[in-house]
Amino acid sequence: MIFSISTWNINSVRLRLPIVEQFLASRKPDVLCLQETKCPNELFPFDSFRALGYEHIEVHGQKGYHGVAVISKVPLSEGERRDYCSVGDARHLSVFFSPDGKKRIRLHNFYVPAGGDEPDRAVNPKFGHKLDFVEEMRALRADADAGVSSILVGDLNIAPLEHDVWSHKQMLKIVSHTPVETEGLLQVMREGNWLDLMRQHVPHTEKLYTWWSYRAKDWDAADKGRRLDHIWSSADLGPCLTGIDVLREARGWDRPSDHVPVTASFAF
Repeated sequence: MIFSISTWNINSVRLRLPIVEQFLASRKPDVLCLQETKCPNELFPFDSFRALGYEHIEVHGQKGYHGVAVISKVPLSEGERRDYCSVGDARHLSVFFSPDGKKRIRLHNFYVPAGGDEPDRAVNPKFGHKLDFVEEMRALRADADAGVSSILVGDLNIAPLEHDVWSHKQMLKIVSHTPVETEGLLQVMREGNWLDLMRQHVPHTEKLYTWWSYRAKDWDAADKGRRLDHIWSSADLGPCLTGIDVLREARGWDRPSDHVPVTASFAF
């Protein structure tokens, strides 16, 4: 069986509900993970998703900011909502599910802080928060639960590799691609035994983006993108990966997010 998981920073789930519905109706992933939902739990549009066949929904939201959600065709059992950095932000949600009724998978959905504009924690507390958040993620292991596989998705707000940005040289002092951020995220991956599934599918030598700024007048022509959205897994799921799809066209949809959906497909 083929099983697909999508991740998408939607930048307000209620504002952009029409394009989320469009995506689900056309692409039909088994699980959709959203970030930056900007919606308190009680106002989340549960009925809209259930009408499309996504009856299993877990949310961790707050009014106007942050927020993550997992929307699924298969049953979910709740894992945890961890308060990274203990500041009360809704930036993490984990759940358990079984794609085939046998294999058990723990799914982490993250929205890592963006970090502001100045890459210096001495003058920019937002950057310090981001570094502290990534440091806390180092404890997260892909093999944490015996007999349970792991998948980690989300807007991690870091483009760690040279070809994850449009210009490595020009981006080295720009938040999201500074050496302290990129090394920090790669350390999370190494120490936690995580596989970068997107780069397993697309060679490191090829450009790969999931985000294009709203500031660009013609984002498509300029193509100054960054890979801020990620899909990782435990080592045992690497051989199960059949494809990665970055839906670039979604950046040009009506009232779009500046991120696009990324989907991983697995053969179980």
